[in-house]
Amino acid sequence: MTPQQHLELEEKVVAMLRTVYDPEVPVDIYSLGLVYKIDIDDEGNLNIDMTMTAPNCPMADFIVDDARYKLESIEGLKSVTINIVFEPEWTKDMMSEEAKLELGFL
Repeated sequence: MTPQQHLELEEKVVAMLRTVYDPEVPVDIYSLGLVYKIDIDDEGNLNIDMTMTAPNCPMADFIVDDARYKLESIEGLKSVTINIVFEPEWTKDMMSEEAKLELGFL
């Protein structure tokens, strides 16, 4: 995979993550700052580290399944692995400015 192909694939991943929402929050998971790491190897295997706004998030399975389903539709990805992590702990400071504005934090 060339550096250009890698960059294009990563941009597609970010765009797709921007379509995944926590049903309880009107902001996508990427803008919420829930995605900590996006790693695509030269074979096209995607590995994502993400968190939830709370360790006991009742929508965690739904969000992960939705993200996996959408990411697996991206041409060029061989596999998708999503790891739920809680380090570092998520805070409102991790949200984008747009997300903070949307949720009334600005």
